[in-house]
Amino acid sequence: MHVRRVVTGHDGADKAVFASDQQVAPVTVGLLPGAEFHRLWGADETPTFPDDGAQPTGPAYFPSVDGFRFGFFTLPPAGTQTLGDVDLDAAITQVEADLPGLISHMEPDNPGMHTTDTIDFEVVLSGEVVLELDDGAEKLLGPGDTVVQNGTRHRWDNRGTQPVVIAVFMVGAHRR
Repeated sequence: MHVRRVVTGHDGADKAVFASDQQVAPVTVGLLPGAEFHRLWGADETPTFPDDGAQPTGPAYFPSVDGFRFGFFTLPPAGTQTLGDVDLDAAITQVEADLPGLISHMEPDNPGMHTTDTIDFEVVLSGEVVLELDDGAEKLLGPGDTVVQNGTRHRWDNRGTQPVVIAVFMVGAHRR
């Protein structure tokens, strides 16, 4: 899925302008077959306006404190992902290059389970997905359902037959 990103900014006279209008291709990685990550916007500091609408830097997948990220992620249906004959070290290196920091938040002995120092605002756009918390509690979510994830340990599980697409806005937070 390609996503169109329209960005506004300001010209030299502080007039609102369209800074860019482009298609954003998904990031895909061999270690997560069928998954797609659209990294649409993000920074690791609070924005200051007026600005020219240039894309800020936000290299890590998850934002730091005062940072934010906006994107989509797509999870394929369970059982459709096959790794095949993959060089695991090379696949991990690819994930780290394309989605920096993602792997370090994942629990190797509990696939998909992760905890981040972020508040995540999520909207299911299509498909159905199960959100599981660390104690096994689950909620089935469908199109239009929203989640406010407050730095909790969780995983997403697509048990359906169609891909699920989720829009997410993440804000970096402090953890005590």
